[in-house]
Amino acid sequence: MGGINVGRWLSGGVAAAVVTFLVEGFAAVFYMEDMEASLEALGIAMEMTTRSWILAIMVSLILGLVLVFFYAAARPRFGPGPMTAVKVAVALWFGGYLLTAIGYEMVGIYPTGMLVMWGGVGLVELILAGLVGGWIYREAEGA
Repeated sequence: MGGINVGRWLSGGVAAAVVTFLVEGFAAVFYMEDMEASLEALGIAMEMTTRSWILAIMVSLILGLVLVFFYAAARPRFGPGPMTAVKVAVALWFGGYLLTAIGYEMVGIYPTGMLVMWGGVGLVELILAGLVGGWIYREAEGA
């Protein structure tokens, strides 16, 4: 059994990161007002500084790389293709987005409706990113 094709992993991960960044940026229009109001009530300003943008890009990149890494690791068990990409994306959503949303709900930082929308957007975003990253990823030649 061969190793992960690092070049394709990086390419797929970057492409998946672009998808997550764009979807999140577009979808934020629908819940940003609630998020800002909730944080303002806690005395937290939500100003998008250069540092904030760099961190947002880094988070998207890490998410894309992790998603495609798990897709590459799952391929031998589930086979290559879109169904494996969707399975990996849904598993990552349960382990990340859903648990985070539950935590936010437990401490009451954000309104429930906003968290439900955020979670739904996250699921769609991860599935799309997984499909794009999985489409790019291929095993190394001779593996």
